[in-house]
Formats: sequence, structure tokens, C-alpha cells
Amino acid sequence: MKQLFRGGIVVGRDGCTTSDILVENETIVQVGPNLQADDARVIDVSGRYLFPGFIDAHTHMDLDVANTVTADGFDTGTKAELSGGTTCIIDFATQNKGESLAYALKHWHEKADGKASCDYAFHLAISDWNEAVREELGSVVDGGVSSFKLYTIYDAMVVNDQEIYEILARLKQLGGLAGIHCENMGIVNARLAEVLKKNGNRHHMCDYPYTRPAYAEAEAVSRMLKIAACVDTPIVIVHLSSKEGWAEVVRARENGQTVYVETCPQYLLLDESRYMQEDAQARKYMIAPPLRGKKDQEVLWGALSHGEIQTVCTDHCSFTMAQKEMGREDFAKTPGGMPGAEERPALLHHYGVRTGKITLEQMCAYLSENPARLYQLYPKKGVLAPGSDADIVVWDPEEEWVLSKETQQSAADYCPLEGTRLKGRAQQVYLRGMLAAEHGVIRKEYAGSYVTAVSKERL
Repeated sequence: MKQLFRGGIVVGRDGCTTSDILVENETIVQVGPNLQADDARVIDVSGRYLFPGFIDAHTHMDLDVANTVTADGFDTGTKAELSGGTTCIIDFATQNKGESLAYALKHWHEKADGKASCDYAFHLAISDWNEAVREELGSVVDGGVSSFKLYTIYDAMVVNDQEIYEILARLKQLGGLAGIHCENMGIVNARLAEVLKKNGNRHHMCDYPYTRPAYAEAEAVSRMLKIAACVDTPIVIVHLSSKEGWAEVVRARENGQTVYVETCPQYLLLDESRYMQEDAQARKYMIAPPLRGKKDQEVLWGALSHGEIQTVCTDHCSFTMAQKEMGREDFAKTPGGMPGAEERPALLHHYGVRTGKITLEQMCAYLSENPARLYQLYPKKGVLAPGSDADIVVWDPEEEWVLSKETQQSAADYCPLEGTRLKGRAQQVYLRGMLAAEHGVIRKEYAGSYVTAVSKERL
């Protein structure tokens, strides 16, 4: 089947052009003005922006964590992503202590295969480092998984500095890339103990940000960058939240180091005043790193405006209000994470593009092309070009809509930005040529396919 998208404004990282797009089956075959295809179904997209399908490179679907499981599995979670214009996620297949990497990948395929409504790839989160895992990494990379996750915190996931060095050195040999969750575990644990000793309990969410200060993030960012410099390999700093952490990135780059940075909409738009609400409400925003201050937001927006941050991802890790109540007697036992899959593109457009903080081209870079390049899915994903998957987001910059738990696709029973009115939305979302979502409504379920690295090049 052929489809001709007529008269849209094709958005790319390097510019916007009025062009037609000819699609045959699942693939783009031609892009240019005034294309002719008598046997194609014509779709009039005049005056609409055509983005490459957005990529969310940081999600946690069907994750066992904090003695519970995230509200969204690949079923509801990928519908939430798709409804907002995201056509591919990269989820964290997690190796638990004692497991092989092959087992972790098999386990995540069992969670995702046949249940995803957008395409999906995997990072592999490493928690157990030994000689067998070192050798196994070769076959994992050969199988198309080229990106990995390391944690500097959490008892179940933390790897020590020696292990991080050895993992980075092995990934350098194989052409792999690690993203690192950066927080100093010792500082966090010490401050948790301080709060308990001072108050006799950890009931109140207003104490939460104190336990995970920006300097705990900055110290870990600095340390990880120095380890990476010893190995002489790039790393990704994931979900960067603070001006202090950003300063460490700037310092490393000034010394010639290659550092990739990801941030998230919550760190751009929400601040630590959310923790000063009544505790049940404040627990909605229990994430790690925590929400920061207005100055931190300004610094992150400034970095985005100058093209110094590479990706904006969600860290979608959703829970219900009942699950959040696990922390009622001790906020440290609150499952950490928030929903955000559906609204990410619209938030970046409304608060970034419409306010002049970033351009349409930068929006495309942060949501589509950069993650595709960084995680080696380009040019299959991340661009509207001949040979690419026909993942096309028809974007209406004038459509107004309101964020609400009543209409969202996520299984979380709250919306972090409930009642927010946005201007700009994915009017139609095509997944490999199939109309999969329209105005937030899912039109095609469970059509997602597993994708692997297709390139050896990165950003």
C-alpha cells in the first residue's frame, strides 16, 4: 500500500522544508516537493508539521521495584507513549543480582513481546559484574543491544567504582555506551539517617529533598566523569536535574571530554515546592533525583537553548496513589517515579518552542534524531528520509487540550500536571505507515516491534 503525505512541513534537526512524503508499506520511499504517485492514498497535511516519530530513551515498564510493580506495563505504557507521538521507546531490561544478561533480556522480551503498541528497544541495566558477565557482553552487543545502565545508588543495583571502571573499559572494547544514574549513595543514606534521628520518623515529604541534595548528584557526576576519563570513553548522564550537576559536565567538556546529557520534562517544569504540599499529594512527585529549584530549571533550559543537552526523555516510572501510600509512615519507602509518557512532546512544544526557548528543529533533535543517533537506531528511526521507517507524527501547533488523569492512557491514577492547558498536539501518529493514534486516541493496538542497533555511529 502506498500513502502520499501532501503539503506538510517536514521538520528535521537541521531545518524545516515544505515537502511531500511517499510511503510504501512500512517505509518512506521518497521525500520532496510535488511528488506524484497515482496509486497512492493521498493524506492532506497542509500546514501541519511532520516530525519523525519521537523516541523516549528512558522508560521503566513492568518494573519490579520497592516491593511493587510499576502501574504501567508495556501494554498501557506504550499506548501512553504512542498517544503523544512517541513511536519507539528504549526500556531498561534489568539484570538482577545473580542473573545472566541473557536471562534479563529474555525476561524483558516476555514482558514486552506482543504487548507493545509502539516499537521498542532495550538498554541493559547491569547490577552484577563478574567474569562471566564480562564475556557475555560480547554476545549481547553482537545481538544488537549497544547501550547499558549503571547505578551509583540503590542496594539492589549499585555497582562500585572499580566495577564501573571495568564495565566502561569492556564497553569501550565492544563499542557500547553506558548511561549512569548519578547520586552519592553515602550522602543520601547519611541524610536519611539524620532525618530519622532528628524527627524520630520520616513521615513528612517536606524532608525528602534534603536527603538527596544537588551536591550528591554533582559529586557522583564528577566521579563518574573522572572514571570515564581514565577509561577515555564517553558516557551519558541520565536525568540530570541540577545546576551543580550541569557545572560538572561543563567542566569536563572544557577539558575535552565527550559527555552526553539527558534531562526530563519534570526537571524543566516542576520544582521542589511540590514537596511542601500535604504529604499524600507530595508523594506523587517522589522521584530520584528529586525536583529542584527555579534556578536549576533556568540552567537546564539555557543548556537546551544552546544545544548542549542531547536528549529529553521521560524516566516514565508510574505508580498509583495506593502504591505511593507505601511511604505513608516512611517517605523512603515510597516507590520513586512518575508518569509522563503521553505529555512529553506537547510539554516541550508548549513550554519550549512556543515561548522561544528552543526551536522546532531543536525539538526534533531532542525527541527524535539525537536519541536515534545516540542509541544507534538512525537512520531507521529519527529522521524522515528514504529508507527510514514511516514513523510520522502529524503535529498541529494550534490544537488545544488539557492534561487529565481522566483521559490519559497511563494506568497511573493521577496526572502530575493535572488541569494544565497545552497548545500543540500530535494530530495523527503513524507507526511504520499505520495510523496508530489520533488526537490522543489509540487507533492501532499491539503493533509494536522490537528494534536493535542498525549503526555503529553515534552523535
